[in-house]
Amino acid sequence: MEWRASHILVKDRALAQELLKRCKQGGSFESLAREHSTCPSRSSGGDLGWFGPGKMVPAFESACKGLGVGSISDVVQTQFGYHIIKLTGRR
Repeated sequence: MEWRASHILVKDRALAQELLKRCKQGGSFESLAREHSTCPSRSSGGDLGWFGPGKMVPAFESACKGLGVGSISDVVQTQFGYHIIKLTGRR
């Protein structure tokens, strides 16, 4: 199984919660990623491309496994900060 996902990565939980709220209210995930994410993927709207098992930290991968394509996760904490993850593909 492989997944394709985009994410928004920030250092502050409160900011992550606010961005999640904006996404769920119809805000553009890609625009919010470009504006707020601290990950280099921000330049591509948060797109991380395709990845398989063991390629991402466990909490991130676990969140992807639990999402349907097109769904957005709750805030996920890893050693890198706070992620909002959008699953964009599964194969």
